[in-house]
Amino acid sequence: MNNLPCIILIEPQLAENIGMTARAMMNCGIAELRLVKPRENHLSDKAIAASSNAEEILYNASVYSSTEEAISDINWVLATTARHRDQIKPIFSAEFAATDMADKLKYGQKCGILFGPERTGLHNKDVCLSNAIINIPLNPKHCSLNLSQAVLLVGYEFYKTQKTMSENTLVTNNTEIADKEKTIKFCEFFEDLLSDCGAFKLDEKREKMVINLRNIFTRNQLTKQEIDTLYGAIRHLCKK
Repeated sequence: MNNLPCIILIEPQLAENIGMTARAMMNCGIAELRLVKPRENHLSDKAIAASSNAEEILYNASVYSSTEEAISDINWVLATTARHRDQIKPIFSAEFAATDMADKLKYGQKCGILFGPERTGLHNKDVCLSNAIINIPLNPKHCSLNLSQAVLLVGYEFYKTQKTMSENTLVTNNTEIADKEKTIKFCEFFEDLLSDCGAFKLDEKREKMVINLRNIFTRNQLTKQEIDTLYGAIRHLCKK
């Protein structure tokens, strides 16, 4: 697990939140969970049910009696808090923190992320043990996050550093994107029909109308199936 950060929950209060944290970790491919003085049993039925098939993380979790003990073997510790608590610390966005951790992990450094109790968040005595703070800017009128939500947001940013993720994907199912030849032939077919119907009465306006029509069909990536459907629909209308 040296190439992944570990999640450290300081005095978590509810077993359900520990379970949901394990679920969030599994979503993001993070496996190591450390617990400091949890109030409830992290292997209770409530925790297992809330983990939603991520109970493996709960069974492998380690329990510690102090934050100092939980981070003793870690080189780089980040504290998640909405407030810097008047401490002199670098403050990172979750995205920057994730990239920075990924670089450190490549060179063999062990990284850990601290999350505080649900009701109060991290205490000053825990924040002061960290190298830097992760701040997640949210609506200032309501910036409170559930424990597992905070873990998911930070975890997802790290997950993105491990995957090549497409910014935009078109699902074509059982067809494929039409090439320009097929698209242009359809446009010509449609324009010929319009011309036969007298749509282009004024020659000086024809070019503008044709350009506008072609933009409608060439602007987006129509599939072969969609173009065939348009052919069929127009031919049906023509019969009527």
